[in-house]
Amino acid sequence: MKSVPLTAYPRTVVRRGGVKKLRASGRVPAVIYGRQVQPQNLELKRKEVEDLLHHAVSQNLLLDLSIEGDARSKRLAMMREIQRHPLSGHVLHVDLHEISENEKVTVQVPIETVGEPVGVKTGGGILEHVLFQVKVRAFPKDLPEQIVIDVSHLDIGKAVHIGEIKAPPGVEILGDKNIPVVAVAAPMTEEQEAAAAAAAEVAPGEVEMIKEKKEEGEAAPEEAKGEKAPAKGEKAPAKGAEKAAAQPGAAAPAEKKPAEKKPAEKKK
Repeated sequence: MKSVPLTAYPRTVVRRGGVKKLRASGRVPAVIYGRQVQPQNLELKRKEVEDLLHHAVSQNLLLDLSIEGDARSKRLAMMREIQRHPLSGHVLHVDLHEISENEKVTVQVPIETVGEPVGVKTGGGILEHVLFQVKVRAFPKDLPEQIVIDVSHLDIGKAVHIGEIKAPPGVEILGDKNIPVVAVAAPMTEEQEAAAAAAAEVAPGEVEMIKEKKEEGEAAPEEAKGEKAPAKGEKAPAKGAEKAAAQPGAAAPAEKKPAEKKPAEKKK
């Protein structure tokens, strides 16, 4: 991997208010750390950082870092973590890891495919990316920006596993060798598509049944107010009759005649 130059400046502000002003001025807070150095607060020019990221294949950037006022002219470092604003996408913070030219480092490298699989071209299959990046270990100068896999020979049901990837010179690909990276899946049949569509829909009868049960289980408005609900088969009194009965001096509704029923019950 080719290193790119970047200039950093010592940072003294660490509180929230100072960092906010720093970002408003076009600078980005950063920190550099390593196994043999103490962490140091830095600031970077936001435009320079975003331009580097825009033209890079991945976020694995190898930097020839120059720190203003530092005794060492250049320090080799890699970008480890980049925080962005969720709406604007501007870089908010950068973590830099200082490394040595003679020390192997481990990073995640993106996967890139080339070619059209045979199973896709002739059989209507679908190319699936099981992994979008793999972990590699190498010296900084040997680190690849991406791993390229030729998938043109893949037929339906075939895959390329981690152990089958041809690593660049000086690079070790880590991970379980049996894990697939890319694969060609068979197209769905009409029956499978119909079954999937039917499973996604809810039968109308099931919806009605649930609704009926809910209505039966719910209390009627009259019961909720302490009034007795009409028995099954009887009609509820009309709303107009209820209003008339509520007015002073109004005659009782014709439907209610409890006095006529009592004598018949006593004769029995």
